[in-house]
Formats: sequence, structure tokens, C-alpha cells
Amino acid sequence: AIEGLTQAGHRALALGAGQEAVGCFKKALLLSRDTVSPQLRRACAFNLGAAYVETGKPRKALEFLLQSQPLERENAEHSGDLYFNAGAAQKGLQDFPKSCFGKATGHNDVSQAGGRAGTHVQMGCCYLGMREPARAARCFLDAAQTYTAAESPEAAAVALSRASGSMLQSRRFRAAEIAGVLAQCRSLCETIPDPALRGNTVLHPLLSRLPGSCSCTHSSSMPPGKLYNDIGLGYSQLHIFSLAAESFERALGLCRGERDRHREAALLQNLGAAHNALRSFGTALGWHRRAAALHGTLGNRRAQGQCFGNLAYACSRLGNHEAAAENYLHALQAFRDSGDVQGQWQACEGLGTACFHQGDAQKAIEHYQEAL
Repeated sequence: AIEGLTQAGHRALALGAGQEAVGCFKKALLLSRDTVSPQLRRACAFNLGAAYVETGKPRKALEFLLQSQPLERENAEHSGDLYFNAGAAQKGLQDFPKSCFGKATGHNDVSQAGGRAGTHVQMGCCYLGMREPARAARCFLDAAQTYTAAESPEAAAVALSRASGSMLQSRRFRAAEIAGVLAQCRSLCETIPDPALRGNTVLHPLLSRLPGSCSCTHSSSMPPGKLYNDIGLGYSQLHIFSLAAESFERALGLCRGERDRHREAALLQNLGAAHNALRSFGTALGWHRRAAALHGTLGNRRAQGQCFGNLAYACSRLGNHEAAAENYLHALQAFRDSGDVQGQWQACEGLGTACFHQGDAQKAIEHYQEAL
């Protein structure tokens, strides 16, 4: 009976009959509660949550999608991709001003627009949790448009930032489309009043070949310091490193005092990596050195090793192979201290190349062998 109801629900969804699908999945979930299989109950909860998403009821959807999460003690291989990724959904929600999700208290157009935008955001976060980033991106784009109409530039900028990240994740959008969204986000950041530029932020680890540290501090709203960092990360993934570097510098200029030291270290590292990618190695040296020093002060040994590696690479490209070897040695020790095996063999490879350029073939072979 459960299998038949589930098939009927999926057929209804395929035909656009959302309410009929909800009815089928509800019955299946009720029947599943009489079974001994927790996996079956969670699968039924997921189906019902997904149906509520399709009918435009994200709050109701979240209730059931959260029920579909596997327990921590369960083997991940039995979970598959069916269950809801609450972490992805929460990450999508956490940076929006909390006021964005309240029910509209008035009947004017702005109030109603804000309410609709909040629904789009929640829908987008549901899709993120369901591992459908392309659909999430469209929801965040709709939210941004509606927040703009509701005269909420900060929320609109966050929505655009979330949209660009989802677009990159989905790989279904052209680079020009994503760059356009990032440009809109940058433009909106310029309109946010100065007091909103300060506060706690949630830094993301750097992506691709731009490594960085992660500081997880919850915030009820996201200041443009974080927005500029996220914009820079987006441009980095698009390989538009000039705009990435510009965005990281804007974010760095918003760091204030001791509480922003971890964010400052990550941004310095981002800037150095971006300038390496731009082949402006002379400029990159200063950013790498500042980043390595600050990460060291903060005890971020692995991130410090990444900075030493970036510095060594810049030195090698400038022809200073002695300095490159010295910094690869620093990087190797930092990676050993932090248990980063991949970092260790990369540093050994770099050392081998530096020794080769210095004419010490035997030492180069030893380092290459160590990398293996």
C-alpha cells in the first residue's frame, strides 16, 4: 500500500497536481508509522516535505523534511541522497535578517512584498537541503527582486549572494549569468548604510585553489564585509581574479578590531592567492607574509602552512628559488604540525623543484621521493 501511494504521489507531482500528491504522501507516512523500518518512515517524510515545497508551503515542508534526516549513528551509505541536508538549509538561512521571515503585519505593497520574499528564501533553502541548487538559485533570485521592491537592500544583497553560490554549485548557469548576479550584489552593497557594514560575520572556507580558514560565528544579519568576501569567492570560481581581489580588499577594509582578526587573516590569504592567480607575484608577496604572520599569531597552523606555500610559489615565479625553498620548508613543518598529509606532499614537491633550480639534483630527488 505504501509503495502504491508513493508511486501515485510521484505521478501526481509529475502532472502538477501538488495537492493530490500531498494527500498520497500523507497517507503513506501515516502507514509507515506502523512499520519497523525507520528508513521507510524517513523516506515517506521526505516525499511529503518535497510535495509541500512544490505547493509553495516551505514552513510546512521544513517540518517533514527535517524528519527525514538519518540518525548520526546510521551508516551514511544507507542514507543515500534521499534525506534532507539540514546543514545546507540552515546555512542558507543564517545570514538573512531575522525580520525577513516574519509574517507581514501590514496590508501595504511593501509589507506584502517582504512576506513573499521571505517565502522565496525559505523555498530556496528547502531546495538547497534537497540538493537541488538550480531551483534554489531561482528562488533566491526571485527573493532578491522582491526584497528590492520591499526596499530591503541588505536582504536583497544576501539573496543575490546565495543565488550566485547556488548557481555555481548547480553548474547549469552560464558564467556570464553568474557574473551578472555578482555585479548586482556588489552594486547593492554600495547602498547599505555604514552602520550595517560592521558586526560579526560567518566566513566560508576558500574554494578551489584559494584555501582559507573558517570561523563559524552566528549572526542575525550579514554585513557587507562578508558579502564582499563571498562575492570575491564567486569571482574566484569564475576565474575573474581582478574583481575577486578588488572585492577581498573591500572586505578587508571593513575589518574592525580584535574580534575580526580571524576574518582579516582569511581575507589576507584570499588576496595573496588572488594576486598569485593574476600573476602579480610582487604584490602577492606582501599579502602572503601578512597572512602567514597573522595566522601564526592566531594559532591557525594549517592555514599558515597554506600561506607559506603560496608565498613560496610566488618567490619561485619571481626567480628567488632560495626563498622559495625556505618557505616550502616552513609550509612542510606547518602541515606536519596540523596533520595535513596532502599539504605535506605538495610542500615536498615544491621543495624538490626549488632544489632542482638551485642545482642540487640529489636533494631534489630526495624531496620528490618523499612526496611519493
